[in-house]
Amino acid sequence: MIEVALADRAGEGFRLNVDFSVPAEGITALLGPSASGKTSILRALAGLDRRPGVIRFDGETWQDRHSFWPAHRRQVGYVMQGHTLLPHLSVAGNLDYAARRNPAGPFDRDDIIARTGISGLLERKPHRLSGGEGQRAAIARALLGQPRLLLLDEPLSGVDSEGRAELLAALAGLFNTIVIPVIYVSHDLGEVAALTRRIISLRAGQIERITLAG
Repeated sequence: MIEVALADRAGEGFRLNVDFSVPAEGITALLGPSASGKTSILRALAGLDRRPGVIRFDGETWQDRHSFWPAHRRQVGYVMQGHTLLPHLSVAGNLDYAARRNPAGPFDRDDIIARTGISGLLERKPHRLSGGEGQRAAIARALLGQPRLLLLDEPLSGVDSEGRAELLAALAGLFNTIVIPVIYVSHDLGEVAALTRRIISLRAGQIERITLAG
């Protein structure tokens, strides 16, 4: 299970107050408008931000009152809005960089290249990629880091309508076959519904509704 219970202390501005448990398999969507807490949860799961509360993954306590596992110990792949590929490396170079950092794991380089549809992009630098191409390459790079959990923050943001449909179809096919859980953030119900029926709806840092079917 993935267990998240985070509650910021009282104060001015945005407060996060969420408590949920979801299976450590398949796709879970965090759905909501801007400033609903989606990215805050992802960053806490990734170990990039420490918010008061508890996070457990597959029986391991990643954080509680007394302990905090840093990001590198959690083995999480995190793809942010707008790809964060290293600009001085080609797509192939970015993949190789990720693979060298953590070479042992279930994801094979050639297989991931094929399943993300980036075989024709390997020699390109990031500035020569479209939004959808960049996100495919970023997802491939994240998987070649051999993560135990994949976090995707609005991966279709900044992708044109034609590219969105193509990328969404590619993601649906990919997620049906990978062996690790995925947390997928979006503000678009139609986008989320094409991928999963396990949805946590958020607003202003609070959970509005949880649907765990599928």
